[in-house]
Amino acid sequence: MGRAWQNVRAYTRFTLGLRGFLRQPVTLEEARAAIAERLARREQRFVATVRMACSSPRSPYRRLLEVAHCTLPDVEAGVQQWGVEGMLERLRDEGVYVTFEEFKGRRPLVRHGQEIETSSESFDNPHLARYWHGSTSGSTGPGTRIAVDLEHIRETTPALLLALEAHGVRDAPCCQWYSVLPATAGLTSLLRSAVNGNVTRRWYSPITRSDVKPSLKDWMATEFILAMGRLSGVPLPRPQPVPTEHGHVVAQWASETLRREGRCIIRGHLSSLLRVALAARERSLDLTNAVFWGGGEPPTPAKVRPIEETGARYLPTYYLAEAGAIGYACGNPVDCTDVHLIADGLALIQRARPLPGTDRTAEAFYYTSLHPTAPKLLLNVESDDCGIIEQRACGCPLEQYGFPLHIRQVRSFGKLTGEGVTLLGSEVLRVVEEVLPQRCGGTPLDYQLVEEEDDQGFTRLILVADPATVHAPDEMIRQTFLEALPVAGPEGVLTRAVWCQAGTLHVRRERPRPTDHGKLMPFAIHHGRARVTADEAAGRQP
Repeated sequence: MGRAWQNVRAYTRFTLGLRGFLRQPVTLEEARAAIAERLARREQRFVATVRMACSSPRSPYRRLLEVAHCTLPDVEAGVQQWGVEGMLERLRDEGVYVTFEEFKGRRPLVRHGQEIETSSESFDNPHLARYWHGSTSGSTGPGTRIAVDLEHIRETTPALLLALEAHGVRDAPCCQWYSVLPATAGLTSLLRSAVNGNVTRRWYSPITRSDVKPSLKDWMATEFILAMGRLSGVPLPRPQPVPTEHGHVVAQWASETLRREGRCIIRGHLSSLLRVALAARERSLDLTNAVFWGGGEPPTPAKVRPIEETGARYLPTYYLAEAGAIGYACGNPVDCTDVHLIADGLALIQRARPLPGTDRTAEAFYYTSLHPTAPKLLLNVESDDCGIIEQRACGCPLEQYGFPLHIRQVRSFGKLTGEGVTLLGSEVLRVVEEVLPQRCGGTPLDYQLVEEEDDQGFTRLILVADPATVHAPDEMIRQTFLEALPVAGPEGVLTRAVWCQAGTLHVRRERPRPTDHGKLMPFAIHHGRARVTADEAAGRQP
Protein backbone atom coordinates (compact mmCIF):
# COMPACT_ATOMS: atom_id res chain seq x y z
CA MET A 1 0.00 0.00 0.00
CA GLY A 2 2.92 2.33 0.75
CA ARG A 3 4.23 2.46 -2.80
CA ALA A 4 0.72 2.48 -4.30
CA TRP A 5 -0.25 5.49 -2.17
CA GLN A 6 3.02 7.23 -3.08
CA ASN A 7 2.27 6.67 -6.77
CA VAL A 8 -1.27 8.03 -6.44
CA ARG A 9 0.02 11.18 -4.75
CA ALA A 10 2.83 11.61 -7.27
CA TYR A 11 0.59 11.14 -10.31
CA THR A 12 -1.96 13.56 -8.86
CA ARG A 13 0.71 16.23 -8.44
CA PHE A 14 1.98 15.44 -11.93
CA THR A 15 -1.52 15.90 -13.33
CA LEU A 16 -2.01 19.23 -11.56
CA GLY A 17 1.36 20.52 -12.77
CA LEU A 18 1.30 19.35 -16.38
CA ARG A 19 -0.91 22.05 -17.85
CA GLY A 20 1.16 24.90 -16.40
CA PHE A 21 4.35 23.12 -17.50
CA LEU A 22 3.15 22.91 -21.10
CA ARG A 23 2.01 26.54 -21.20
CA GLN A 24 5.28 28.06 -19.93
CA PRO A 25 8.18 27.34 -22.31
CA VAL A 26 11.68 28.48 -21.37
CA THR A 27 13.02 31.40 -23.43
CA LEU A 28 16.58 31.72 -24.70
CA GLU A 29 17.19 34.71 -22.43
CA GLU A 30 15.97 32.73 -19.41
CA ALA A 31 18.23 29.85 -20.40
CA ARG A 32 21.34 32.04 -20.58
CA ALA A 33 20.59 33.64 -17.23
CA ALA A 34 19.90 30.29 -15.54
CA ILE A 35 23.16 28.71 -16.75
CA ALA A 36 25.23 31.75 -15.71
CA GLU A 37 23.66 31.78 -12.23
CA ARG A 38 24.16 28.05 -11.68
CA LEU A 39 27.80 28.07 -12.77
CA ALA A 40 28.49 31.05 -10.48
CA ARG A 41 27.00 29.11 -7.54
CA ARG A 42 28.37 25.69 -8.45
CA GLU A 43 30.23 25.09 -5.17
CA GLN A 44 27.16 25.98 -3.11
CA ARG A 45 25.01 23.71 -5.29
CA PHE A 46 27.43 20.84 -4.67
CA VAL A 47 27.29 21.30 -0.88
CA ALA A 48 23.49 21.42 -1.12
CA THR A 49 23.55 18.14 -3.05
CA VAL A 50 25.62 16.46 -0.34
CA ARG A 51 23.30 17.83 2.34
CA MET A 52 20.24 16.56 0.44
CA ALA A 53 21.87 13.16 -0.20
CA CYS A 54 22.54 12.74 3.52
CA SER A 55 19.19 14.08 4.77
CA SER A 56 17.75 10.64 5.54
CA PRO A 57 19.15 8.49 8.38
CA ARG A 58 18.96 5.51 5.97
CA SER A 59 20.81 7.30 3.18
CA PRO A 60 23.72 5.18 1.85
CA TYR A 61 25.69 8.40 1.28
CA ARG A 62 25.30 9.36 4.92
CA ARG A 63 26.63 5.96 5.94
CA LEU A 64 29.53 6.20 3.45
CA LEU A 65 30.58 9.55 4.89
CA GLU A 66 30.33 8.18 8.44
CA VAL A 67 32.51 5.18 7.56
CA ALA A 68 35.01 7.59 5.98
CA HIS A 69 34.87 9.80 9.14
CA CYS A 70 33.84 12.78 7.02
CA THR A 71 31.26 15.34 8.16
CA LEU A 72 29.29 17.93 6.21
CA PRO A 73 31.50 20.75 7.62
CA ASP A 74 34.51 18.75 6.34
CA VAL A 75 32.92 18.72 2.87
CA GLU A 76 32.24 22.47 2.99
CA ALA A 77 35.82 23.21 4.03
CA GLY A 78 37.22 20.84 1.40
CA VAL A 79 35.25 22.49 -1.40
CA GLN A 80 36.62 25.88 -0.42
CA GLN A 81 40.16 24.50 -0.46
CA TRP A 82 40.14 22.12 -3.44
CA GLY A 83 37.03 22.97 -5.45
CA VAL A 84 34.19 20.60 -6.35
CA GLU A 85 36.16 18.05 -8.38
CA GLY A 86 39.12 18.15 -6.00
CA MET A 87 36.87 17.36 -3.06
CA LEU A 88 35.17 14.57 -4.99
CA GLU A 89 38.55 12.98 -5.77
CA ARG A 90 39.44 12.96 -2.08
CA LEU A 91 36.06 11.50 -1.16
CA ARG A 92 36.53 8.78 -3.78
CA ASP A 93 39.92 7.88 -2.34
CA GLU A 94 38.35 7.59 1.13
CA GLY A 95 35.72 5.14 -0.14
CA VAL A 96 32.85 7.59 -0.67
CA TYR A 97 31.64 6.32 -4.04
CA VAL A 98 29.13 3.84 -5.48
CA THR A 99 29.94 1.38 -8.24
CA PHE A 100 27.54 0.78 -11.10
CA GLU A 101 26.34 -2.57 -9.75
CA GLU A 102 25.98 -1.21 -6.21
CA PHE A 103 23.91 1.66 -7.60
CA LYS A 104 21.65 -0.81 -9.40
CA GLY A 105 21.19 -2.82 -6.21
CA ARG A 106 22.86 -5.91 -7.67
CA ARG A 107 25.83 -6.03 -5.30
CA PRO A 108 26.22 -5.21 -1.57
CA LEU A 109 27.90 -1.90 -0.75
CA VAL A 110 30.91 -2.71 1.45
CA ARG A 111 33.51 -0.15 2.62
CA HIS A 112 36.27 -0.65 5.20
CA GLY A 113 34.74 -3.98 6.22
CA GLN A 114 31.26 -2.55 6.85
CA GLU A 115 28.27 -3.52 4.71
CA ILE A 116 25.75 -0.78 3.97
CA GLU A 117 22.28 -2.08 3.14
CA THR A 118 20.98 -0.68 -0.16
CA SER A 119 18.65 -1.29 -3.07
CA SER A 120 18.29 0.54 -6.39
CA GLU A 121 15.63 2.72 -4.71
CA SER A 122 18.02 3.79 -1.94
CA PHE A 123 19.33 6.49 -4.29
CA ASP A 124 15.92 7.90 -5.28
CA ASN A 125 15.48 11.64 -4.81
CA PRO A 126 12.80 11.93 -2.08
CA HIS A 127 12.12 15.60 -2.86
CA LEU A 128 10.57 15.27 -6.32
CA ALA A 129 7.17 16.91 -6.70
CA ARG A 130 5.53 16.23 -10.09
CA TYR A 131 6.61 12.98 -11.69
CA TRP A 132 5.63 9.63 -13.11
CA HIS A 133 7.65 6.43 -13.15
CA GLY A 134 9.24 4.76 -16.16
CA SER A 135 12.23 2.49 -16.63
CA THR A 136 15.70 2.59 -18.09
CA SER A 137 16.45 0.26 -21.00
CA GLY A 138 18.08 -2.38 -18.82
CA SER A 139 18.03 -5.86 -20.26
CA THR A 140 19.35 -7.80 -17.27
CA GLY A 141 16.48 -7.88 -14.84
CA PRO A 142 13.98 -5.05 -14.53
CA GLY A 143 15.22 -1.75 -15.87
CA THR A 144 15.93 0.73 -13.12
CA ARG A 145 12.76 2.50 -11.96
CA ILE A 146 13.18 6.15 -12.94
CA ALA A 147 11.05 9.09 -11.85
CA VAL A 148 10.43 11.45 -14.76
CA ASP A 149 9.89 14.80 -13.04
CA LEU A 150 8.43 17.88 -14.72
CA GLU A 151 10.64 20.26 -12.77
CA HIS A 152 13.72 18.28 -13.73
CA ILE A 153 12.78 18.47 -17.40
CA ARG A 154 12.36 22.24 -17.02
CA GLU A 155 15.58 22.60 -15.04
CA THR A 156 17.63 20.77 -17.68
CA THR A 157 16.05 22.62 -20.63
CA PRO A 158 18.33 25.71 -20.51
CA ALA A 159 21.43 23.69 -21.45
CA LEU A 160 19.51 21.98 -24.28
CA LEU A 161 18.30 25.34 -25.59
CA LEU A 162 21.84 26.72 -25.62
CA ALA A 163 23.09 23.61 -27.42
CA LEU A 164 20.37 23.90 -30.08
CA GLU A 165 21.15 27.60 -30.46
CA ALA A 166 24.87 26.87 -30.72
CA HIS A 167 24.20 24.61 -33.70
CA GLY A 168 21.65 26.91 -35.32
CA VAL A 169 18.67 24.56 -35.03
CA ARG A 170 16.75 25.86 -32.00
CA ASP A 171 13.52 26.34 -33.97
CA ALA A 172 14.04 23.73 -36.73
CA PRO A 173 11.11 21.31 -37.31
CA CYS A 174 11.82 17.99 -35.63
CA CYS A 175 10.68 14.39 -35.40
CA GLN A 176 11.76 11.59 -33.08
CA TRP A 177 12.10 7.80 -33.40
CA TYR A 178 11.86 6.50 -29.83
CA SER A 179 9.95 3.68 -28.17
CA VAL A 180 6.77 4.21 -26.16
CA LEU A 181 6.42 3.58 -22.41
CA PRO A 182 7.71 1.91 -20.30
CA ALA A 183 10.86 3.28 -22.00
CA THR A 184 11.04 6.92 -20.91
CA ALA A 185 13.06 8.46 -23.77
CA GLY A 186 10.08 9.06 -26.08
CA LEU A 187 7.75 10.91 -23.71
CA THR A 188 10.61 12.74 -22.00
CA SER A 189 11.90 13.98 -25.36
CA LEU A 190 8.38 15.03 -26.30
CA LEU A 191 7.82 17.02 -23.10
CA ARG A 192 11.26 18.58 -23.35
CA SER A 193 10.44 19.79 -26.87
CA ALA A 194 7.28 21.42 -25.51
CA VAL A 195 9.09 23.33 -22.77
CA ASN A 196 11.83 24.52 -25.13
CA GLY A 197 9.16 26.06 -27.35
CA ASN A 198 9.64 23.85 -30.42
CA VAL A 199 7.23 20.92 -30.18
CA THR A 200 8.18 17.67 -31.91
CA ARG A 201 5.99 17.28 -35.02
CA ARG A 202 6.16 13.49 -35.49
CA TRP A 203 6.77 10.69 -33.02
CA TYR A 204 7.75 7.39 -34.64
CA SER A 205 8.04 4.32 -32.40
CA PRO A 206 10.01 1.19 -33.39
CA ILE A 207 7.81 -0.90 -31.09
CA THR A 208 4.41 -1.89 -32.46
CA ARG A 209 1.48 -3.69 -30.83
CA SER A 210 2.57 -6.90 -32.54
CA ASP A 211 5.90 -6.65 -30.69
CA VAL A 212 4.72 -5.60 -27.21
CA LYS A 213 1.22 -4.92 -25.94
CA PRO A 214 1.46 -1.85 -23.67
CA SER A 215 0.25 -2.15 -20.10
CA LEU A 216 -2.96 -0.33 -19.19
CA LYS A 217 -0.99 2.03 -16.92
CA ASP A 218 1.48 3.00 -19.67
CA TRP A 219 -1.24 3.37 -22.29
CA MET A 220 -3.31 5.60 -20.00
CA ALA A 221 -0.28 7.72 -19.05
CA THR A 222 0.55 8.32 -22.72
CA GLU A 223 -3.03 9.12 -23.66
CA PHE A 224 -3.45 11.48 -20.72
CA ILE A 225 -0.29 13.46 -21.56
CA LEU A 226 -1.29 13.75 -25.22
CA ALA A 227 -4.82 14.87 -24.27
CA MET A 228 -3.50 17.43 -21.80
CA GLY A 229 -1.29 18.77 -24.56
CA ARG A 230 -4.29 19.33 -26.81
CA LEU A 231 -6.23 21.02 -23.99
CA SER A 232 -3.25 23.31 -23.34
CA GLY A 233 -2.91 24.27 -27.00
CA VAL A 234 0.31 22.27 -27.41
CA PRO A 235 -0.01 19.79 -30.33
CA LEU A 236 1.85 16.78 -28.93
CA PRO A 237 1.95 14.08 -31.65
CA ARG A 238 0.62 10.57 -31.12
CA PRO A 239 3.24 7.76 -31.51
CA GLN A 240 3.15 6.21 -34.98
CA PRO A 241 4.43 2.61 -35.22
CA VAL A 242 7.44 2.39 -37.56
CA PRO A 243 9.43 -0.89 -37.22
CA THR A 244 13.21 -0.73 -37.39
CA GLU A 245 13.29 -2.00 -40.99
CA HIS A 246 11.12 0.92 -42.14
CA GLY A 247 13.63 3.73 -41.76
CA HIS A 248 12.47 5.06 -45.14
CA VAL A 249 9.33 6.45 -43.43
CA VAL A 250 11.46 8.78 -41.30
CA ALA A 251 13.79 9.56 -44.21
CA GLN A 252 10.82 10.54 -46.37
CA TRP A 253 9.51 12.88 -43.66
CA ALA A 254 12.91 14.54 -43.47
CA SER A 255 13.16 14.89 -47.25
CA GLU A 256 9.70 16.46 -47.55
CA THR A 257 10.33 18.78 -44.58
CA LEU A 258 13.63 19.93 -46.07
CA ARG A 259 11.90 20.76 -49.36
CA ARG A 260 9.26 22.83 -47.55
CA GLU A 261 11.25 24.46 -44.77
CA GLY A 262 14.94 24.04 -45.59
CA ARG A 263 16.05 22.22 -42.42
CA CYS A 264 14.96 19.66 -39.82
CA ILE A 265 16.08 17.60 -36.82
CA ILE A 266 15.68 13.86 -36.36
CA ARG A 267 16.12 12.59 -32.79
CA GLY A 268 16.73 8.96 -31.89
CA HIS A 269 19.18 6.29 -30.84
CA LEU A 270 22.20 6.22 -33.11
CA SER A 271 21.36 2.85 -34.65
CA SER A 272 17.88 4.13 -35.57
CA LEU A 273 19.39 7.23 -37.18
CA LEU A 274 21.79 5.04 -39.13
CA ARG A 275 18.80 3.16 -40.54
CA VAL A 276 17.26 6.45 -41.64
CA ALA A 277 20.48 7.40 -43.44
CA LEU A 278 20.78 4.03 -45.18
CA ALA A 279 17.14 4.22 -46.28
CA ALA A 280 17.74 7.73 -47.64
CA ARG A 281 20.75 6.50 -49.59
CA GLU A 282 18.78 3.59 -51.05
CA ARG A 283 16.13 6.03 -52.28
CA SER A 284 18.61 8.72 -53.39
CA LEU A 285 17.16 11.24 -50.92
CA ASP A 286 19.27 14.34 -50.31
CA LEU A 287 19.19 15.23 -46.59
CA THR A 288 21.45 18.28 -46.76
CA ASN A 289 20.69 20.67 -43.86
CA ALA A 290 19.14 17.89 -41.77
CA VAL A 291 20.54 17.33 -38.27
CA PHE A 292 20.63 13.84 -36.76
CA TRP A 293 20.54 14.36 -32.97
CA GLY A 294 21.61 11.01 -31.56
CA GLY A 295 22.61 9.13 -28.44
CA GLY A 296 22.09 5.86 -26.60
CA GLU A 297 25.16 4.22 -28.16
CA PRO A 298 28.80 5.24 -28.65
CA PRO A 299 29.22 6.99 -32.01
CA THR A 300 31.91 5.58 -34.29
CA PRO A 301 33.13 6.68 -37.74
CA ALA A 302 31.45 3.62 -39.26
CA LYS A 303 28.07 4.70 -37.88
CA VAL A 304 28.43 8.43 -38.51
CA ARG A 305 29.88 8.29 -42.04
CA PRO A 306 26.68 7.00 -43.75
CA ILE A 307 24.72 9.80 -42.03
CA GLU A 308 27.09 12.47 -43.29
CA GLU A 309 27.06 10.96 -46.79
CA THR A 310 23.37 11.93 -47.04
CA GLY A 311 24.37 15.58 -46.58
CA ALA A 312 23.15 15.63 -42.96
CA ARG A 313 25.07 16.56 -39.81
CA TYR A 314 25.36 14.17 -36.88
CA LEU A 315 25.37 15.79 -33.42
CA PRO A 316 26.20 13.41 -30.56
CA THR A 317 24.57 13.66 -27.15
CA TYR A 318 25.55 11.85 -23.97
CA TYR A 319 22.76 11.14 -21.48
CA LEU A 320 22.47 9.39 -18.15
CA ALA A 321 18.85 8.47 -17.45
CA GLU A 322 19.38 8.89 -13.71
CA ALA A 323 20.66 12.48 -14.04
CA GLY A 324 19.82 13.86 -17.49
CA ALA A 325 22.13 15.33 -20.13
CA ILE A 326 25.84 14.84 -19.54
CA GLY A 327 27.13 16.36 -22.76
CA TYR A 328 26.06 18.09 -25.99
CA ALA A 329 27.95 18.18 -29.28
CA CYS A 330 30.91 20.53 -29.68
CA GLY A 331 30.68 23.02 -32.55
CA ASN A 332 34.37 22.48 -33.44
CA PRO A 333 34.86 18.81 -32.54
CA VAL A 334 38.07 16.80 -32.51
CA ASP A 335 36.07 13.74 -33.64
CA CYS A 336 32.50 12.50 -33.96
CA THR A 337 32.28 11.71 -30.23
CA ASP A 338 33.25 15.16 -28.89
CA VAL A 339 30.74 16.70 -26.44
CA HIS A 340 30.87 19.48 -23.83
CA LEU A 341 30.22 18.47 -20.21
CA ILE A 342 27.06 20.26 -19.02
CA ALA A 343 28.74 21.39 -15.81
CA ASP A 344 25.82 23.32 -14.31
CA GLY A 345 24.11 20.03 -13.52
CA LEU A 346 26.94 17.52 -13.08
CA ALA A 347 30.46 17.10 -11.72
CA LEU A 348 32.76 14.42 -13.16
CA ILE A 349 35.96 12.73 -12.00
CA GLN A 350 37.91 9.63 -13.17
CA ARG A 351 39.54 6.75 -11.32
CA ALA A 352 41.10 3.47 -12.50
CA ARG A 353 39.21 0.22 -11.89
CA PRO A 354 39.40 -3.37 -13.24
CA LEU A 355 37.26 -4.31 -16.25
CA PRO A 356 34.89 -7.22 -15.47
CA GLY A 357 35.59 -10.33 -17.50
CA THR A 358 38.91 -9.00 -18.82
CA ASP A 359 42.51 -8.54 -17.65
CA ARG A 360 42.47 -4.76 -18.20
CA THR A 361 41.64 -1.60 -16.24
CA ALA A 362 39.71 1.50 -17.26
CA GLU A 363 39.62 5.12 -16.11
CA ALA A 364 36.01 4.99 -14.93
CA PHE A 365 33.71 8.02 -14.84
CA TYR A 366 32.16 9.00 -11.49
CA TYR A 367 29.26 11.45 -11.57
CA THR A 368 27.75 13.78 -8.98
CA SER A 369 24.40 15.44 -9.62
CA LEU A 370 24.06 19.17 -8.95
CA HIS A 371 20.38 19.57 -9.89
CA PRO A 372 18.09 19.27 -6.85
CA THR A 373 15.44 17.77 -9.15
CA ALA A 374 17.57 14.86 -10.48
CA PRO A 375 15.55 11.61 -10.30
CA LYS A 376 18.46 9.86 -8.57
CA LEU A 377 20.87 11.51 -6.13
CA LEU A 378 24.41 10.88 -7.35
CA LEU A 379 27.54 11.33 -5.24
CA ASN A 380 30.57 9.80 -6.96
CA VAL A 381 28.39 7.22 -8.72
CA GLU A 382 30.17 5.13 -11.33
CA SER A 383 28.45 5.24 -14.72
CA ASP A 384 30.20 2.12 -16.12
CA ASP A 385 31.71 4.39 -18.79
CA CYS A 386 35.25 5.51 -19.48
CA GLY A 387 36.78 7.89 -22.01
CA ILE A 388 38.84 11.05 -22.50
CA ILE A 389 38.22 14.17 -20.42
CA GLU A 390 40.04 17.31 -21.53
CA GLN A 391 39.82 21.06 -21.26
CA ARG A 392 40.72 22.94 -24.42
CA ALA A 393 39.78 26.14 -26.21
CA CYS A 394 37.52 25.08 -29.08
CA GLY A 395 35.92 28.48 -29.72
CA CYS A 396 32.38 27.11 -30.08
CA PRO A 397 29.39 28.81 -28.40
CA LEU A 398 29.09 26.13 -25.70
CA GLU A 399 32.56 27.03 -24.45
CA GLN A 400 31.53 30.68 -24.35
CA TYR A 401 28.41 29.75 -22.35
CA GLY A 402 30.70 28.37 -19.61
CA PHE A 403 31.24 24.71 -20.59
CA PRO A 404 35.00 24.38 -21.34
CA LEU A 405 35.36 20.68 -20.43
CA HIS A 406 35.15 18.11 -23.26
CA ILE A 407 34.33 14.40 -23.10
CA ARG A 408 35.03 12.10 -26.02
CA GLN A 409 35.67 8.48 -27.00
CA VAL A 410 33.19 7.32 -24.34
CA ARG A 411 32.89 3.55 -24.08
CA SER A 412 31.08 1.25 -21.67
CA PHE A 413 33.41 -1.20 -19.96
CA GLY A 414 30.92 -3.38 -18.08
CA LYS A 415 28.03 -3.26 -20.54
CA LEU A 416 27.47 -4.37 -24.09
CA THR A 417 25.33 -1.90 -26.04
CA GLY A 418 23.09 -2.29 -29.07
CA GLU A 419 19.98 -0.55 -30.40
CA GLY A 420 20.02 1.83 -27.42
CA VAL A 421 19.71 -0.94 -24.81
CA THR A 422 22.38 -2.68 -22.78
CA LEU A 423 23.51 -5.97 -21.32
CA LEU A 424 25.23 -5.80 -17.94
CA GLY A 425 28.54 -7.68 -18.02
CA SER A 426 28.22 -9.52 -14.71
CA GLU A 427 24.81 -10.95 -15.59
CA VAL A 428 25.96 -12.04 -19.05
CA LEU A 429 28.96 -13.72 -17.43
CA ARG A 430 26.65 -16.19 -15.67
CA VAL A 431 24.88 -17.04 -18.92
CA VAL A 432 28.13 -17.52 -20.87
CA GLU A 433 29.96 -19.53 -18.21
CA GLU A 434 27.12 -21.55 -16.66
CA VAL A 435 23.89 -21.68 -18.65
CA LEU A 436 25.25 -22.20 -22.17
CA PRO A 437 27.62 -25.09 -21.24
CA GLN A 438 24.84 -26.80 -19.26
CA ARG A 439 22.22 -26.57 -22.00
CA CYS A 440 24.22 -26.53 -25.23
CA GLY A 441 27.36 -28.49 -24.35
CA GLY A 442 31.01 -27.60 -24.05
CA THR A 443 32.72 -25.76 -21.21
CA PRO A 444 32.91 -22.09 -20.11
CA LEU A 445 36.07 -21.82 -22.24
CA ASP A 446 34.11 -22.65 -25.41
CA TYR A 447 31.93 -19.50 -25.48
CA GLN A 448 32.72 -15.82 -25.82
CA LEU A 449 30.65 -12.70 -26.43
CA VAL A 450 32.09 -10.25 -28.94
CA GLU A 451 30.82 -6.71 -29.63
CA GLU A 452 31.49 -5.62 -33.23
CA GLU A 453 30.22 -3.37 -35.97
CA ASP A 454 28.99 -4.88 -39.22
CA ASP A 455 29.88 -3.50 -42.65
CA GLN A 456 26.98 -1.00 -42.40
CA GLY A 457 28.01 0.31 -38.99
CA PHE A 458 25.39 -1.46 -36.83
CA THR A 459 26.52 -2.86 -33.48
CA ARG A 460 26.17 -6.63 -33.37
CA LEU A 461 26.72 -8.99 -30.47
CA ILE A 462 28.46 -12.13 -31.71
CA LEU A 463 28.13 -15.21 -29.54
CA VAL A 464 31.20 -17.26 -30.41
CA ALA A 465 30.94 -21.04 -29.93
CA ASP A 466 33.84 -23.46 -30.46
CA PRO A 467 32.77 -25.86 -33.27
CA ALA A 468 35.06 -28.59 -31.93
CA THR A 469 33.14 -28.99 -28.67
CA VAL A 470 29.75 -27.25 -29.06
CA HIS A 471 27.45 -29.22 -31.35
CA ALA A 472 24.07 -27.68 -30.56
CA PRO A 473 22.38 -25.84 -33.48
CA ASP A 474 23.03 -22.12 -33.82
CA GLU A 475 19.39 -21.19 -33.23
CA MET A 476 19.32 -23.25 -30.02
CA ILE A 477 22.41 -21.42 -28.75
CA ARG A 478 20.93 -18.04 -29.66
CA GLN A 479 17.55 -18.75 -28.04
CA THR A 480 19.19 -20.21 -24.93
CA PHE A 481 21.21 -17.03 -24.50
CA LEU A 482 18.20 -14.71 -24.93
CA GLU A 483 15.93 -16.78 -22.70
CA ALA A 484 18.56 -17.14 -19.96
CA LEU A 485 19.01 -13.41 -19.50
CA PRO A 486 17.17 -12.48 -16.28
CA VAL A 487 14.76 -10.18 -18.08
CA ALA A 488 11.62 -9.32 -16.16
CA GLY A 489 8.71 -6.93 -16.53
CA PRO A 490 7.40 -5.07 -19.59
CA GLU A 491 10.65 -3.16 -20.14
CA GLY A 492 12.49 -6.49 -20.52
CA VAL A 493 9.97 -7.67 -23.09
CA LEU A 494 10.44 -4.39 -24.94
CA THR A 495 14.22 -4.88 -24.98
CA ARG A 496 13.94 -8.39 -26.38
CA ALA A 497 11.50 -7.19 -29.04
CA VAL A 498 13.90 -4.47 -30.19
CA TRP A 499 16.87 -6.84 -30.34
CA CYS A 500 14.95 -9.56 -32.18
CA GLN A 501 13.48 -7.05 -34.64
CA ALA A 502 16.89 -5.52 -35.34
CA GLY A 503 18.80 -8.81 -35.51
CA THR A 504 21.35 -7.71 -32.91
CA LEU A 505 22.56 -11.13 -31.67
CA HIS A 506 24.33 -13.68 -33.93
CA VAL A 507 26.10 -16.99 -33.41
CA ARG A 508 29.51 -17.58 -34.99
CA ARG A 509 31.39 -20.90 -35.09
CA GLU A 510 35.03 -20.36 -34.19
CA ARG A 511 37.40 -20.76 -31.29
CA PRO A 512 37.17 -17.98 -28.67
CA ARG A 513 39.98 -15.43 -28.97
CA PRO A 514 42.66 -15.08 -26.27
CA THR A 515 43.90 -11.65 -25.18
CA ASP A 516 47.33 -10.31 -26.07
CA HIS A 517 48.52 -11.80 -22.78
CA GLY A 518 47.20 -15.24 -23.70
CA LYS A 519 44.21 -15.17 -21.37
CA LEU A 520 40.82 -16.44 -22.47
CA MET A 521 38.12 -14.02 -21.33
CA PRO A 522 34.30 -14.31 -21.65
CA PHE A 523 34.11 -10.89 -23.37
CA ALA A 524 36.05 -9.64 -26.37
CA ILE A 525 34.73 -6.12 -26.91
CA HIS A 526 36.01 -4.57 -30.14
CA HIS A 527 34.77 -1.11 -31.02
CA GLY A 528 36.33 -0.91 -34.46
CA ARG A 529 35.02 -2.33 -37.73
CA ALA A 530 33.86 -5.91 -37.46
CA ARG A 531 34.00 -9.16 -39.32
CA VAL A 532 30.22 -9.55 -39.38
CA THR A 533 29.32 -10.71 -42.85
CA ALA A 534 26.27 -9.76 -44.86
CA ASP A 535 24.94 -13.31 -44.38
CA GLU A 536 25.33 -13.08 -40.60
CA ALA A 537 23.65 -9.68 -40.52
CA ALA A 538 20.71 -11.11 -42.45
CA GLY A 539 20.50 -14.11 -40.13
CA ARG A 540 21.60 -16.62 -42.79
CA GLN A 541 23.98 -19.49 -42.13
CA PRO A 542 27.30 -19.43 -44.03
